[in-house]
Amino acid sequence: MTGFGEAQQQAGGEMTRVEIRAVNNRHFKLISRLPEGYNSLEGDIEAVVRDQVRRGSLQLTLTVTRDLSPENCLLNEAIILGYYQQLQRLAKQCKPCDQAGVPHLEWGTLLNLPGAVGDTQRSKDLEQEWPVIQQVVRDCIGQLNTMRAREGAALAADLMSNLQVMSRELQQIEGRAPEIVRAYETRLLDRINQLLSEHKVQADPTLIVREVGVFAERSDISEEIVRLRSHLQQFENMVQHETAPGRKLDFMIQEMLRETNTIGSKANDAQVARHVVEIKTAIERLREMVQNVE
Repeated sequence: MTGFGEAQQQAGGEMTRVEIRAVNNRHFKLISRLPEGYNSLEGDIEAVVRDQVRRGSLQLTLTVTRDLSPENCLLNEAIILGYYQQLQRLAKQCKPCDQAGVPHLEWGTLLNLPGAVGDTQRSKDLEQEWPVIQQVVRDCIGQLNTMRAREGAALAADLMSNLQVMSRELQQIEGRAPEIVRAYETRLLDRINQLLSEHKVQADPTLIVREVGVFAERSDISEEIVRLRSHLQQFENMVQHETAPGRKLDFMIQEMLRETNTIGSKANDAQVARHVVEIKTAIERLREMVQNVE
């Protein structure tokens, strides 16, 4: 499910801020954007996120702003000089120079380039910063999940609506089931009587009864109806009572589709086939929505 969360905390002269954006994805995928020097925390951050989010494509941005003092600032002379020399070479091609052939660059431009200004405190052990970062990540995920929960409530309502459609169609199939055998018997007798009347031959009632009995056994869908209704009830219970039922719902949809296909093939009845189409349509809607369920 989609969502957005942000959190920040001020501690020890540092402002730690985390922002997370999430979009739908049936799998878990996390892209972390971390400041320079914090890449070693990527695995730890992912573990915190995975603990509370199981599905979705997430983008996490960590920002750490430190109150710098003059003694903590360090100009990386070699890096700045490297930038400047490269710009001089480019200046010969682009001609953004004065008469002396020096590029028109302000110091602020150079100092804002990556690595130009260092922080002597940045080299300290990240283990000291991790507890704060961890807490801010958790707070951010809490906000994200609050937004996702609101979307989940609307999604649950849609799921339940489709379950009601399937339940009504299944009830129609169950009411039609006893008529299937009688309809087959009527068609069979009409066909036999038509053929026999042409040849003036008497039909053996025993053979007709046996044939109808074989069809009745082959077309019995009572077990499939019971199982499908059980699947609907289990699906409803998962939606209403489980905290992260997404993968279970995926499996349950497969089982519902299997039973529905069996009902359609065994019944061999036009009216049942129409109800089966409606159930399969609802199942397909469920399948699409369940991909976004946590």
